[in-house]
Amino acid sequence: MKKIIFLLAITFTFTACKDTPKANGKLNIVTTTTMITDLVQNIGGDVVNIQGLMGSGVDPHLYKASAGDVTKLVDADVIFYNGLHLEGKLVEVFEKMGDQAKTPIALADELDKSTLIGSDYFASNYDPHVWFNIEYYKQFAEKVSSILTQKEPDYATTFEDNKKAYIVKLEELQNRIIRIIESLPKEKRVLVTAHDAFNYFGKSYGFEVVGLQGLSTATEAGVQDVQKLAAFIIEKNIKAIFIESSVPKRTIEALQAAVNSKGHDVKIGGTLYSDALGNAGTVEGTYIGMFEYNVNTIVNALK
Repeated sequence: MKKIIFLLAITFTFTACKDTPKANGKLNIVTTTTMITDLVQNIGGDVVNIQGLMGSGVDPHLYKASAGDVTKLVDADVIFYNGLHLEGKLVEVFEKMGDQAKTPIALADELDKSTLIGSDYFASNYDPHVWFNIEYYKQFAEKVSSILTQKEPDYATTFEDNKKAYIVKLEELQNRIIRIIESLPKEKRVLVTAHDAFNYFGKSYGFEVVGLQGLSTATEAGVQDVQKLAAFIIEKNIKAIFIESSVPKRTIEALQAAVNSKGHDVKIGGTLYSDALGNAGTVEGTYIGMFEYNVNTIVNALK
């Protein structure tokens, strides 16, 4: 009942408040995940207002819109989100906005679906963790620049210049990552994490990726899942497994205990940033910093 009332309230609010004046004369942008927030900040710069709904360590699979979020969405001129049902519990909110002037923009809609990794866990039928393919993230950048230019043509040159400069940085990141990964023997490129957020990373850089909880954190791993993965770790002689910042560490700790109980020593290689960036103001609080940190952590632990 509460859910129905909440959705009705959202519908009424969006219908009644379509035209909200810009704060300080700037375009109001709302984003969902920290990865998208960072992207829009790099392209929009100081000429737009940006508010991210999710912060560091927040799991987008389980995130629920608050009353404060609804206010932010109402005040937005543009809303960017990942799509592919990553933000599963926000989908109903976005659907209520579908016929309004502020239709949210799913950046993943820009991607060629034939190149995506399939998944039965999401209504989209695709793995939504597409930001771990840098080429996809560059396409996101193109889309953000295009939309901002449509909404604020007076700053078209600013958006275009910012986009080009950021894409250069992404290409430099790509080159650094490849050099780092080349130092890790191919037979050691097996990545075990809390859930399958790294399949696009694995596909791009030649890693076998196994997640304890599968693609979505909405489903918890059971005892059989732990035992099966423990056997896999022993068989492959894997030396390190990884916690994720947005997933409780107890699942990986239980996996480590199961492996160690069978006489195989496996360590926790560190914490990876999967569905959210690190704290604001840190290197890991940016997409580029997060990606390079993850790669260094993985390679150093598996060597």
